[in-house]
Amino acid sequence: MHRFAKSLCIGVVCAALLAACNDDDIQPATAPSNQAALSFRMDTGGQINAFFRQDKVAAHLLMRSSTKPRLLVVFPAGNSGTGLWFDDTAQAVNWSLDTPPAALSAPDARGRPLYGIGADVSVDTDTLTIREALLSNVRFLRDFNGGASIPPDIVVAAAVQGGTAQWQRDRIDGAPGYALRITLRDGGSIATASGGKLVLRAAAGSHVLKLHIDALSGETPLSPITHADLLTSSANPDPVSQNVLEFLSFHDKLLAGSWQYDTYFGRDTLISVRMLMPVLEAPAIEAGLSSVLERLSSDGKVAHEEGIGEFALIDNRKNGRPDDATPTYDYKMIDSDYLLAPIAAAWLIDDPRGQARAAAYLAQRGSDGRTNGSRLVANLLHVADTARPFAQQPAVANLIHLRPGEIVGNWRDSTDGLGGGVYPYDVNAVLVPAALRAANAFLARGLLDPYLDANQRASLADTANEAAVWEQQAPPLFEVGVPAAQAAADVAAYAPTAGVPAGTAPSAPLAFYALSLDEQGHPIPVMNSDGGFALLFGTPPEAQLQRIVADAIRPFPTGLVTDVGMLIANPAYANPSLWPKFTSSAYHGTVIWSWQQAMWVAGLDRQLARQDLSDTTRALLTQARQTVWQVIANGRDMRTSEMWTWSYANGQYHADAFGTRSADATEANAAQLWSTTYLAIRDPQLRAGRYWWQASQRLQDDGAMHIAAAASR
Repeated sequence: MHRFAKSLCIGVVCAALLAACNDDDIQPATAPSNQAALSFRMDTGGQINAFFRQDKVAAHLLMRSSTKPRLLVVFPAGNSGTGLWFDDTAQAVNWSLDTPPAALSAPDARGRPLYGIGADVSVDTDTLTIREALLSNVRFLRDFNGGASIPPDIVVAAAVQGGTAQWQRDRIDGAPGYALRITLRDGGSIATASGGKLVLRAAAGSHVLKLHIDALSGETPLSPITHADLLTSSANPDPVSQNVLEFLSFHDKLLAGSWQYDTYFGRDTLISVRMLMPVLEAPAIEAGLSSVLERLSSDGKVAHEEGIGEFALIDNRKNGRPDDATPTYDYKMIDSDYLLAPIAAAWLIDDPRGQARAAAYLAQRGSDGRTNGSRLVANLLHVADTARPFAQQPAVANLIHLRPGEIVGNWRDSTDGLGGGVYPYDVNAVLVPAALRAANAFLARGLLDPYLDANQRASLADTANEAAVWEQQAPPLFEVGVPAAQAAADVAAYAPTAGVPAGTAPSAPLAFYALSLDEQGHPIPVMNSDGGFALLFGTPPEAQLQRIVADAIRPFPTGLVTDVGMLIANPAYANPSLWPKFTSSAYHGTVIWSWQQAMWVAGLDRQLARQDLSDTTRALLTQARQTVWQVIANGRDMRTSEMWTWSYANGQYHADAFGTRSADATEANAAQLWSTTYLAIRDPQLRAGRYWWQASQRLQDDGAMHIAAAASR
């Protein structure tokens, strides 16, 4: 595919310039691109998602069909974007993508290059009124989309001439900025209504608005990882997941998801690298690890999210640093601090490819002159220092607590995600001991000898023994037991509030691990999927495996399993005051997160590879794997989404895109990095030569029988 260039009007807007901007200026690029274009489309939840990446252009076009229409183009470059929000319509309108996005490049008024895409689109209405146009960092677009206020100095008025409207501005520090232009096709027109809103009208007699969209950003383009440097030949041949992963993969960093998270997120990067590692090429693995190491705090904490581009400018200005585009980093999460070491060890110690590269990789220096090895040491020292109090005195007060003043700290990072708890299960029962084990492995291998002084070595010397204390003493603090009669009563009371039948009452007591502990050390008895961390990162004794797996794989509302996926939470056994906080409209409620299912089946495979399990436990894990794989296959159409929800009608569950219902807390991304991790996991039961994502039907009868069997123990 050739790259196209349009002479897009950028700069001081005047009638003459706008008149010069027309489709006759479109010319093919004078030289062919040195990279093949990545161009694909995914439609979900009434939204068209069109992705394009080639050379310096990477963009995601979104058009939402509903009574609240919206059109966005976002760019990984600077995590920037442009967007149009329209007034509500009396009836839902439907967008069409008439031509796929094509690459654009154009100079701004000062001759500086902007890069973006152009596309022809249409919508089945004769009138749309633009409520707001925004050109800035995606975090501001995200805030506005969620109803929050935005800085007034990022708002720019449109320049209109005939059937063309254009928004353009420099970044607030004068650097190359952003441009958005819409042109009405086939005789459409633009008028200005009272209040200054722009009204788009189709040609007389037509009931379809036809538009051409050009959107560009002047933020510095990222360096894409090519397909050849991304995946090995052993990756599952799922084209949708491969396309999403490729779009989100750059040498600079791996992006968490699009459209809302087109930049670095530490947790997402680390978990994705760990789960995809068997099928990732070395450049992709090390791009992910390096992005985390480069953003560590001076005392070894992992950055959660970065603020870049115009967001960094405004954030720095608030803190007395005007015109400073230095990235800002958020260190409020605690889980990521304990993810880095085991994932670095998985590559540099456990993987033969990484072993061969370890010494050279650790010796690499960043732009500040620090080596990867010295950065990793800083993190290991942070792990050891924070884990030592509990190892010396295993009491609740010495567990890893949310940071002061924070209500979030692990992947369940919404207001109610931990149910009011302050000591998360995943961090304390799994990730801290895993990080200590990794620290000991690095010490034993001598890989970090060039970067350790005597005091640092002494701080890490006892990490193996400390890990053993954590493994033995932390999980019991999170144990929850529910007598059979109480469980039956809880489910009977809860099920009507969830809108599902109670199903078969449990005939035996339930046992699972709490989501978290409250400030007094009391378990928050919300059944949850976080046992998957123990399956993937730990070597739990058989009693722990039973507690993690046995009741979780029961059908909801007793367990976590529905026909459209495995839920991440079930509050049935908690105080009813928590039930409204864990609904199917809550971001971390009774919803399905794709990567959590992937972590479960990858973790179950890992546990089944052990040689020390009894036949009873092996049978339980095998049944669990079969159950989870079945519902993964049932929800295959949602697999690359960040997460999804469900509805229940006529005796059946139906998968629903999250964010399409008015009660939904937010909007899920269509393309999420860690939702591509199935590329590294083999379905143990390929059906009739088909992969799970190719199934021609849901195999509902088989699936229902497997799920029902799990309930009858």
